Amino acid sequence: MRLLITRPEPDALKLQAVLEDMGHEATVEPLLNVSFEDVSRIDLDGVQALVATSRNGVRALRSTPLLPRARTLPLFTVGKATAAEARALGFEMVVTGAGTARELVTHIVSVVDPAAGLIGHLAGDTLAVNLRQELEPHGFRVLEWVVYRVGPATSFAPEVVEQLAMGEIEGVILLSPRTAGVYAKLVRAHALQANVRPLPHFCLSPAVARRLESLGQLAVVTAQEPKLEEVLALIDETAAKSGD
Repeated sequence: MRLLITRPEPDALKLQAVLEDMGHEATVEPLLNVSFEDVSRIDLDGVQALVATSRNGVRALRSTPLLPRARTLPLFTVGKATAAEARALGFEMVVTGAGTARELVTHIVSVVDPAAGLIGHLAGDTLAVNLRQELEPHGFRVLEWVVYRVGPATSFAPEVVEQLAMGEIEGVILLSPRTAGVYAKLVRAHALQANVRPLPHFCLSPAVARRLESLGQLAVVTAQEPKLEEVLALIDETAAKSGD
C-alpha cells in the first residue's frame, strides 16, 4: 500500500522507515514546517517542573546552554514519543501522560504542589490546549515559552499532485488537526477532491477527522485512541482487506 505521509520532518522520515518495514511504500510530503526559537532568554530560576506537549518543545533545547539545567528538572510530557525524545536528551525525570494535554493537566494537579514553584511550558506558537488557563485555577503559576513555530506548506510538490491525480497514492496519514486543515486546503487548491475521495484517510483522532469535512464525503478511518500504533494497525488492517 502506498501512503502519503504528511507529518513534519524529521518524524516523517522515521515514519516512512516504519511503514517500509511493515511492507508498505510511502511518499513524504510534510505539510507543516518547524522552526526553533532562541531559548537563551528563558530563566529557569524558581521553576520546579517543565511541561512539553510536543517533541518539538524538547528538541528546541538540543545543543543549547539551557539543556544541562533543564534536564535536572522533572519533565511532564503528553505521550510516549515526547518522553522518549526527552530521555534521549538526558532528562533525568520524565513523567509520561496518557496521550492528551487535558489528561496531563489532571495528572499534574494530582501530583505537583503549586507552592513548590513555577511550571514552565515549552510551547509552540499554536496551542491545542492552553496549559496556563487550565492550571492557574488550581493555584499554579505557569510560564509559557514559545520555543518553536510551525508554518503551513503553501502547495503540494508537483510529484505529489501527479501521484494523487494518477491514483498512485492509496491512503493518507494525518496526525494533527492543523495538518489535516492544511491538507484539505491544498486538495481544494489543486482541485483534487474527486481524486482523494475514495482514499482511506487515517486520522489520529476525531479532531483530526473533523478538519476534513470541507472535502465532503471521504473514506475516513479514525483511531480509537490518539496513538500512532493504533493508526499503523488500522493501515495494516485496511491493506489486508484490500489485498495489498
